[in-house]
Amino acid sequence: MAPDTADTALPTLVLVGHGMVGQRFLEAAAERGLTASHRVVVLCEEPRPAYDRVHLTSYFSGTTPEELSMTDPEFIERHGIELHVGDPAETVDRESRTVRARSGLTVAYDTLVLATGSAPFVPPVPGRDATGCFVYRTIEDLYAIEEYARESATVGAVVGGGLLGLEAAGALKGLGLATHIVEFAPRLMPVQVDEGGGAALLRTIGDMGLDVHTGVGTQEVLTDADGRVTGMKLSDGRELATGLVVFSAGVRPRDQLARESGLSVGERGGIAVDEQCRTSDPDVYAIGECALASDGRVYGLVAPGYEMALTAADAIASGTSLTAFTGADLSTKLKLLGVDVASFGDAHGTADGCLDVVYADARSGTYKKLVIGGGGELLGGILVGDAEAYGTLRALTGTVPPVAPESLVLPAGSGGAAQLGPEALPDDAVVCSCHNVTKGAVRAHATLPEVKKCTKAGTGCGSCVKLIGQLLPRSGDGGLCGCFRHTRQELYEIVRVRRITGFARLLDEYGREEARGGDGCEICKPTVGSVIASLAPSIGADGHVLDGEQAALQDTNDHFLANLQKNGSYSVVPRIPGGEITPEKLIVIGEVARDFGLYTKITGGQRIDLFGARVDQLPMIWARLVDAGFESGHAYGKSLRTVKSCVGQTWCRYGVQDSVRMAIDLELRYRGLRSPHKLKSAVSGCARECAEAQSKDFGVIATANGWNLYVGGNGGMTPRHADLLAQDLSDTELIRLIDRFLMFYIRTADRLERTSVWLERIEGGLDHVRDVVVHDSLGICDELEALMRAHVAHYRDEWADTLDDPERLARFVSFVNAPGTPDPTIRFVAERDQIKPELPLIPLEGLAVR
Repeated sequence: MAPDTADTALPTLVLVGHGMVGQRFLEAAAERGLTASHRVVVLCEEPRPAYDRVHLTSYFSGTTPEELSMTDPEFIERHGIELHVGDPAETVDRESRTVRARSGLTVAYDTLVLATGSAPFVPPVPGRDATGCFVYRTIEDLYAIEEYARESATVGAVVGGGLLGLEAAGALKGLGLATHIVEFAPRLMPVQVDEGGGAALLRTIGDMGLDVHTGVGTQEVLTDADGRVTGMKLSDGRELATGLVVFSAGVRPRDQLARESGLSVGERGGIAVDEQCRTSDPDVYAIGECALASDGRVYGLVAPGYEMALTAADAIASGTSLTAFTGADLSTKLKLLGVDVASFGDAHGTADGCLDVVYADARSGTYKKLVIGGGGELLGGILVGDAEAYGTLRALTGTVPPVAPESLVLPAGSGGAAQLGPEALPDDAVVCSCHNVTKGAVRAHATLPEVKKCTKAGTGCGSCVKLIGQLLPRSGDGGLCGCFRHTRQELYEIVRVRRITGFARLLDEYGREEARGGDGCEICKPTVGSVIASLAPSIGADGHVLDGEQAALQDTNDHFLANLQKNGSYSVVPRIPGGEITPEKLIVIGEVARDFGLYTKITGGQRIDLFGARVDQLPMIWARLVDAGFESGHAYGKSLRTVKSCVGQTWCRYGVQDSVRMAIDLELRYRGLRSPHKLKSAVSGCARECAEAQSKDFGVIATANGWNLYVGGNGGMTPRHADLLAQDLSDTELIRLIDRFLMFYIRTADRLERTSVWLERIEGGLDHVRDVVVHDSLGICDELEALMRAHVAHYRDEWADTLDDPERLARFVSFVNAPGTPDPTIRFVAERDQIKPELPLIPLEGLAVR
């Protein structure tokens, strides 16, 4: 045994467990002066400090463990916290008031806080310990699943269709495995959604190619002679062939330390605590998923854990009951397998006399239910497929909404729909349930970073960030930023009418008095740069983003005409209009990738992305591509990205128009068009919609009589189906309307506002846009068409122009003072016959790691 030899002049506070709740307790302890008045020792079981377990699955989409970390080394050092990672507590001796760790370290405590979390529940079925069986809880679990999936499995099965189960299924699908989901309950996510929501979720997930089995249990895991997983036997007698099994059938509180030390625990588990999170021993507290709260529940969400952390810190710091934990909001909003799912309040309508208001659309996979009390108050709800209104609805729970409930579930654009903005919320409405932050508290700050720093709102699950952004003022007078009192739309008109071609002139003539003569800020510089670039042909400006004053206005990606990646290298995306490419050009891309050692990936936009280029290699790569007839694909800019297409009537027996030709025409027409946000498009050759045109900013679907034009779609973080603007258009009519639509959007949108958001924000919505674009209600269509003609006539490839200009080329160096020296920190390792970034672990200086 290794006794603790540290100075014990101060009382010692020992924290067992360093997950998200444990880290929140440390922050609360520091805020209340406990780290100054106590010696604080933390025993952490995992080999790394606290990380964001809520977003664990993002590891499979490229987020590194370091990026998931929630532990600031400077915080640990500043507060003198002794953090022991990879050294869990094994015994607690309450008589001697000591904790012994696995390493043998024994620490005497004055106050002990247990934050041991929970453990995955693995059903006691035969074969559960076979090679190829995993749980889904830690980063190490993900490492093991990833390695086994790569080497030993093509089919995977997840036991459990709850929150983590669906995330695990998404991970297996992302790893390329055919995936089964087995859920004992009659529907997916049985705790969060009702029968209708479960049906909508089942249809959507089934359409993604996952096999869902509800209402059945796992009876046995089948293995081969070597003990490796070969399948699963279900309770209905069926067998599933699978090489990998992930158990994600719920969690159980980790209360073993408490049991063995004689603390009171619940009949079904959990360390019993009172309203101050004290256990049966007044010097021992329990918080998070290991605790059985005073209301008789074990809470498995992070928000209640944070509340417990604050309660325990208050009790330890004051010795009195300043706060009490008596229960928590179980509202949840997640994106599972790309599907928004949310539930809040009394989602299942258990209150007496309540009524349901339901909207369901099986075609789009949308299900919305609000539970309304007898007095008209909103009690709760379930949202599947479209959870856009979650933040506002959750904050209104317990109040009578200012509009009819049925209008809150109807889709945007329908006759009776109502969109409640954040102004409808009272100041005491809780905006961030993870940290219990109200609208009024958010409104006391000016920027999102300030809100996160001062209130921690937005740093938990992240579902409140969009609502917080809507609550924050841009500036006191509605201006773009602290440099301009004008909006982006107003600056666009000023630049267009006054033919202003430089940022300095615009700032000196139209900026705020205190900003004139300055350099601008990170908001206005790229915004004005985009406005000038989009109007360049019409106002007589040089349209190249790297020329003169324009170069200083660009974001990082535009600055080098390529996308910056996580290890400091860049990616190169040549334009492939409509996704059509000749074998000769394919060979050139392969040769360039081979000769420069680049990673190649086919993108969702029907292009080929080349990763791993150093900044000094970019011009050489472009030269090879330009010589072969390629040009910039503008993947780095707020501009048109791609126009996807199916093969259309040329090859497909269902096609009714030549979708490839139209996609190529549109992409070549709108290439390089700078806009408030990126633009994506697609053309489908028939109503089967293989190009997914209705998820694009402007999408085209062929009909027997011409083309239907859809606008305002988005498939990103907040998916939105595009709206039909006009139908059965000829080629000429279609292009004319797209010209008008794009230029009207560029003219009136806010900075970084996608067409989907703009269409819902602009007064009058789709009907107004249709009046302007189709019926010319404002009399500006000739002007909009002229602006587009000027853009088309003056388009130049930015890569080719850069190669022809020695001054522009001079910026493409890793080190200004050593132009020929490559960046030695950019390194790669081999994986699947290609390269990937080598990202060395950065030591966390100041951590007392043992």
